[in-house]
Amino acid sequence: MSVEEPTMTESSRRDEEEVHLFVERMAMAFADVGFPRMAARVLFAVMSADDPLTAGEIGERLGVSAAAVSGAVRYLTQFAMLVREPVKGSRRDRYRMPDNPWYEATITKTNLYKNFIDIAGGGVEALRGRSTPAGERVAEMRDFFLFVQEELESLGDRWRARRAATGHAHPAGD
Repeated sequence: MSVEEPTMTESSRRDEEEVHLFVERMAMAFADVGFPRMAARVLFAVMSADDPLTAGEIGERLGVSAAAVSGAVRYLTQFAMLVREPVKGSRRDRYRMPDNPWYEATITKTNLYKNFIDIAGGGVEALRGRSTPAGERVAEMRDFFLFVQEELESLGDRWRARRAATGHAHPAGD
């Protein structure tokens, strides 16, 4: 049995209260693990929109001012979770989700791990190698981040294959 995509008429009948609850619940879940709350609210407000939104439109959906949205969109664009596009003939910008944002925000940021690895390597040298308890702890941290970096590269390959197999490579409307 195949699941059919909803028609435009069906998708326009979405339950806005349930969408709002989704946005707020996901924002809370992200905030619980250290993600800035307003940035999470903005991220999921944009994710739940079919079209790009201006800061004013985001603020309207969330019941906050456009100014409150400003810092959040700056944070999210810095981490490639949102894409900023100019509105033709206006000084305003619109924000949308990039293609494959979860991959972009996690797997392609391996330079973060390289930085940790490099700094920890310097720490191991400063502590005269693994011959001391402190040197061993720092070496283990370095080795862990090296492992994570290598695994993320493999994970990225597997994600791209799964994404293509499940049809997520080309969202509806593209």
